[in-house]
Amino acid sequence: MKTATRLQSVKEYYFSRKLREVAAMIKEGKPVINMGIGSPDLEPHPEVVRALNEAMQHPKANMYQSYQGLPELRKAISDFYKTHYEVTLDPNSEILPLMGSKEGIMHLSMAYLNPGDQVLIPNPGYPTYASVTRLMEAEAVLYDLKATHGWQPDFEALETLDTSKVKIMWLNYPHMPTGTDVSLATFDRLIGWAKERDILLVNDNPYSFVLTEKPQSLLSRPGAKDVAVELNSLSKSFNMAGWRVGMLSGKADVLQETLKVKSNMDSGMFFGVQQGAIAALKMTPDWFAELNSIYKKRSALMRVLAQKLGASVVPNSVGLFLWAKLPEDAPDAETFIDTVLHHSNIFITPGTIFGSQGEGYIRFSLCVSEATIEEAIKRIEL
Repeated sequence: MKTATRLQSVKEYYFSRKLREVAAMIKEGKPVINMGIGSPDLEPHPEVVRALNEAMQHPKANMYQSYQGLPELRKAISDFYKTHYEVTLDPNSEILPLMGSKEGIMHLSMAYLNPGDQVLIPNPGYPTYASVTRLMEAEAVLYDLKATHGWQPDFEALETLDTSKVKIMWLNYPHMPTGTDVSLATFDRLIGWAKERDILLVNDNPYSFVLTEKPQSLLSRPGAKDVAVELNSLSKSFNMAGWRVGMLSGKADVLQETLKVKSNMDSGMFFGVQQGAIAALKMTPDWFAELNSIYKKRSALMRVLAQKLGASVVPNSVGLFLWAKLPEDAPDAETFIDTVLHHSNIFITPGTIFGSQGEGYIRFSLCVSEATIEEAIKRIEL
């Protein structure tokens, strides 16, 4: 049977394809170390697991749940934003729980994009922004983030763009894959820029607690709620990637339009997962400090590994990854990582999967233990 024409605009996700290759190598007995995926290997807090287990005994645990999530969950998200970001959100109109922020990318796009519309997407950036845009039969317009600009948008270039067809601009700070932290000046300038052009600004913000000095939110900036929304997630900061808990916050009318899509796509989030999320959102700063003490040690070791491979890690990076520049005489990024994979049984992500500005770079995930990183270093030294 012939598939929909929209599928001609996208390919299977890189990690979906590459992990099959890695799985096949492991099945053959090769001890592959996976440093490509940002799936936290640490455990959620015991209180989170306890809340899930206790919720299983609730008489409504196995029933359909509200499309807008439990009121207690929305209140917990509101309190979380107030405590950590100094952002006030109305739990009834400015918060929409999601089954992961990836769901939010699809729902927002379905709510706002028509065929022929344009979307501004960072290059390098999360590949899902572009693939979902193409599935909506809209046009992905890349805006370059370059090392020479500190991986921040080039506003001179943005000013020259014809934005008459642009509906959405995707941001992702702290940035993946480069590890660039938030610039409040960039946020402020983008809010004004988007407001002048009637463009919906969306910041994808899952890394704000990982190796940052202070978590930041786009919604904390003056005028943000007039033009912006923010996606956030419990996957990275609470080790709950498989739980699929995210949220969309900000401009109330945008959330209401997104709910029209969401309410026709799912039947609510599992009750126990919501109760676990409520417990997670109540974690104190000590929780994040403990996580970051682990990630700092891993980051130091990973920098040694990068050096052994001849790569130079971008300084002052935050988030779950290290972004490293290959030496000038190295082959292209994909050839380089395939050589490392088949010679040393170590899987690293090539920067090119994030866009053309990722050529010449590779990305290391910190979601592997210190012992595993040390083993990888030994393999490179052989």
